[in-house]
Amino acid sequence: MTLLALGLNHKTAPIDIRERITFGPDIIAGALRSLTERAGVDEAAILSTCNRTEIYCAMHAPAETGVKTWLSSFHGMEGERVAPYLYAHVDQHAVRHLLQVASGLDSMVLGEPQILGQVKTSFQTACDCGTVGKLLGRLFQHTFSVAKQVRTDTAIGSSPVSVAFAAVSLARQIFSDLTNQTALLVGAGETIELAARHLRQHQLGRIIVANRTIERAHALAEQFNGFAIGLTEIAEHLPEADIVISSTASPLPILGKGTVERALKKRKHRPVFMVDIAVPRDIEPEVGELSDVYLYTVDDLQGVVDEGMRSRQQAAEQAAEIIDVHTEEFMGWLRSLDAVGLIQDYRRRAEEVRDEVLARALRQIEGGKPPADVLGYLAHTLTNKLLHIPSTRLRQAGREGNMELLQAANELLQLSEEAKTAR
Repeated sequence: MTLLALGLNHKTAPIDIRERITFGPDIIAGALRSLTERAGVDEAAILSTCNRTEIYCAMHAPAETGVKTWLSSFHGMEGERVAPYLYAHVDQHAVRHLLQVASGLDSMVLGEPQILGQVKTSFQTACDCGTVGKLLGRLFQHTFSVAKQVRTDTAIGSSPVSVAFAAVSLARQIFSDLTNQTALLVGAGETIELAARHLRQHQLGRIIVANRTIERAHALAEQFNGFAIGLTEIAEHLPEADIVISSTASPLPILGKGTVERALKKRKHRPVFMVDIAVPRDIEPEVGELSDVYLYTVDDLQGVVDEGMRSRQQAAEQAAEIIDVHTEEFMGWLRSLDAVGLIQDYRRRAEEVRDEVLARALRQIEGGKPPADVLGYLAHTLTNKLLHIPSTRLRQAGREGNMELLQAANELLQLSEEAKTAR
């Protein structure tokens, strides 16, 4: 069985590629079923966030090329268009990659905690779709345990650095005092909630939460004494917003250039700070061309994020050591699976020999042969039959000078020095 991690992220692909290679909640179940129908793919899970899309597979045959082809064709793109941005990790490297991702070591924001929840969600989705089996099940559970240890044993998450924090930091540079500002938060996921928390910590004046599901918008707004609206009401309330942070799973932009232009006129061209964290983008890129609009995407936040990275580098090195240990631990378990079938075959052969010799011994007892003689026959015959093939193979290895096999047999059988000397 082979493990494969295939994907692209913020390091390898620009946003216009990443936003085309995404799996929204409405298509991921069908995608997983489609993927596992391909020859060679036994298990699959898909992790799709604003900064990465990754496929994790357990395969009984080499299928990396097939998975690459499937990924591009599923999104209606030519393979040559996507291939330059893809990376692929196999077996041990796939395990290490997932551990690094879940621990926040591969994120735009080093050590950010949101990714672990996203990995758990992707795993649960795959479980619900029936595309996770023994191998990926064990891998993801192992991953969750290691990520927890990294959080506990290192300071990787001690600094409040995240894309949301970076967005708020930029807002504070533009509006030095947030107490009189209004923020419109579009979406109700973890990133938006984190942004709301950071804004509240800096005494933001007012929060408006817009979401497709108004109940979720209300639930989040209540935590911060905010006001909830539906997505259709955004244009009406946009003129009130000094800060706009958007992160939804919408396949199409929510805010267009025309809507923002009309809002700016009502604001008498007071500046608006806008951050589009979504992939695909929630805000049309042309909005950035407007005067009085400061528009940033997730890629633009990289410079801000870098400033907060330095304090986490030492913790990241410690985390990498933990990951190395646990990668080898998982690979040890995976390698042990190769021996399971061999052990089962060996035991089955021994049991067949045992049953055959025992049946003969029982017939001898039924024929009136003394039990002591039958026991002697049983012990002698069983020992000879069990040792015949190994003994023959060891003698052949000796004649051929196959010292590697002889040494392996010595280690396997744990022969004593005295026994070896006696020979």
